[in-house]
Amino acid sequence: MDQKLIVPILMGALVAFAIYRRVRRNIGRQALRPGRMQFRIVFLSIVAALIAFGATRDMNLLGALLAGVAGGAALGWFGLQHTKFEATAQGKFYTPHTYIGIAVSALLLGRIAYRFLTVYPSMHAAAQADQNPFAAYQKSPLTLAILGVVIGYYIYYYVGVLLRSRNLTPALAAAEDTP
Repeated sequence: MDQKLIVPILMGALVAFAIYRRVRRNIGRQALRPGRMQFRIVFLSIVAALIAFGATRDMNLLGALLAGVAGGAALGWFGLQHTKFEATAQGKFYTPHTYIGIAVSALLLGRIAYRFLTVYPSMHAAAQADQNPFAAYQKSPLTLAILGVVIGYYIYYYVGVLLRSRNLTPALAAAEDTP
């Protein structure tokens, strides 16, 4: 096997696994894991702050990011309205709105794939010249808007799931199911 192919193959496998996990979290009943959700909220908030700080040099980029975050939060609100919660003896669970979560993930993956295919030649040249190979990603308002949608959606959605599940108890869940 060619030594040069090992890293791209391993990275491709890692990306494929991450995509699988992301899509899997949007389908079917999920166990509520507050610690993981809180970590994701903090992580995404830090990523958003760093990107916003980097985009302050260009108001178009910052505006696209903020518009994306607002749009993502609106999608998060809509998704949260269609999320089902339940508490059982096994624990607390939620069932997310499948299509919204998958659409947000597909939007991000599609944009990254498109940018990678269109920017790959310049990324390769920049890497050869010891420059930042991701600079082209940081100059696209559409890419930042889509990233903002993903960040806004997941932050709003995870905060909403945590808040709504706080008062959920097995007795309350049984009472809500009866008309």
